[in-house]
Amino acid sequence: MRSALIVYGGWAGHDPEECAAIYRRWLHEDGFSVRMATETSAFADPSIHDLSLIIPIFSMGTIQKDEVENLTRAVQNGVGLAGHHGGMSDAFRDAVDYQFMVGGQWVQHPGNIVDYTVDITRPDDPIMAGLKSFPYTSEQYYMHVDPSNEVLATTTFSGEHAPWIEGVIMPVVWKRRHGQGRVFHSTLGHQVREFEVPEMATILRRGLNWAAREELPA
Repeated sequence: MRSALIVYGGWAGHDPEECAAIYRRWLHEDGFSVRMATETSAFADPSIHDLSLIIPIFSMGTIQKDEVENLTRAVQNGVGLAGHHGGMSDAFRDAVDYQFMVGGQWVQHPGNIVDYTVDITRPDDPIMAGLKSFPYTSEQYYMHVDPSNEVLATTTFSGEHAPWIEGVIMPVVWKRRHGQGRVFHSTLGHQVREFEVPEMATILRRGLNWAAREELPA
């Protein structure tokens, strides 16, 4: 049986507990055993090296040196890492090794909650199979991203709220390798109600399984 750890907490505005409950339900349905933790000390546990998947949901939180060292080493050795929005890509702002692993870091969301389009750029990828570009209403994340990411979906900034970024095409969904580990991230999901958007939920759930080394059908 595949095994997963969900570590949730940090800024309450991203609904970490509610999101963790959805992840737990999905993972149970997909055949995982699931452990939950509310403290980052869980990342320092040597047993995480035996997991299939780790999901951080810890927006704006802090992490200790021994915790991030053990976490990044586990992923380098083959444990999957996956998650969404600020719970993963705006967690642990002072931990550059963590950001290096994730492949991106949030820096702004011009206009706050806005209407925008998510463009599928890799319809041939199993994570995106059968999906088309779709409208979305949420924070449109402006990211600093790793050029080695394999980008699966993007969004284009209109420039309405920051004219100097008009036309900028920004990754929304990507996957990557960190050592032997698979890393998946989606910037969608500011609040838990966004899990009700079918495309958002489908992408995220498939991404979790890919990161945990399940080969999705072509």
